[in-house]
Amino acid sequence: MQGAWAPRDQGQSHSRMGALDRPLVILLTYVLATIEFTCLFMQFSIVPYLSRKLGLDSIAFGYLQTIFGVLQLLCGPVFGRIQCPAILAAVATLLGAVLSFTCIPTSTKGARTDAQAPPPGSPWASVFDLKAIASLLRLPDVPRIFLVKVASNFPSGLFMIMFSIISMDFFRLEAAQTGYLMSFFGLLQMVTQGLVIGWLSSHFSEEALLRASVLVFIVVGLAMASMSSVFHFCLLVPGLVLSLCTLNVVTDSMLTKAVSSSDTGTMLGLCASVQPLLRTLGPTLGGLLYRSFGVPIFGHVQIAVNVLVLLLLWRKPVPQRKDKVR
Repeated sequence: MQGAWAPRDQGQSHSRMGALDRPLVILLTYVLATIEFTCLFMQFSIVPYLSRKLGLDSIAFGYLQTIFGVLQLLCGPVFGRIQCPAILAAVATLLGAVLSFTCIPTSTKGARTDAQAPPPGSPWASVFDLKAIASLLRLPDVPRIFLVKVASNFPSGLFMIMFSIISMDFFRLEAAQTGYLMSFFGLLQMVTQGLVIGWLSSHFSEEALLRASVLVFIVVGLAMASMSSVFHFCLLVPGLVLSLCTLNVVTDSMLTKAVSSSDTGTMLGLCASVQPLLRTLGPTLGGLLYRSFGVPIFGHVQIAVNVLVLLLLWRKPVPQRKDKVR
């Protein structure tokens, strides 16, 4: 059983995946991600209106979102009461799991020639080895890049977590109108990540893109602090999406380049844990801020946090790696 996890077998599995199979694997990965996020946002779109029907205020809704974040952070397969969307999400997720196990190769990344294989008979580190995971965060430049990723995402994360409540109370939108707005947001994300970031990464360095994304966050924060209608929000959404996508792609690229090939998956897992972390801490704090200070506070927080992040980046630039953002 142990031999099934050896680097030699992973290399054989990688060699079996020919050039013709790689595009199919990439396409299937996009399909699986589309299924997962579609089902997830199907449920997100109805929860705020359902909570309002049940008499929950913004603080109680924040507590509800915090519970979701804790469960997501702990990867707990916990389901609430069945609504039609939940059943559909469960079936689609099961389908995605079957496709993952049957169609995705064990290894899709070539082994490094300079990587040292463990001695014969030595046990592989457990996936639950927290010391091994924490050791990645102590590597050179990793703590600072990870801090930038978390800090810059936090203000916009607060706003997006509370957006469903804001759309009802501040923008006075119905459920269908909120759905259209989120579709617009998703379309911009798709275009930005699929086309814009690729072009930017071929013309600018990662350090320049990282600084630019933080600068755009500050400008968006200024606009958000004076926002008074849904039209104003639609005008600032492109800048928000561009900065969010660029920051996440660039920081993910920097963090994965900072570790060995065998630790790439672990680092990607740590990067993916940022959103659950925000969903754990953000809803309660966001609800308190929204009830106490209103919508402009989210813009003020975004300005303050990203000014500090920008000062950090300018004080000590991130060392450049040879690889480009992909």
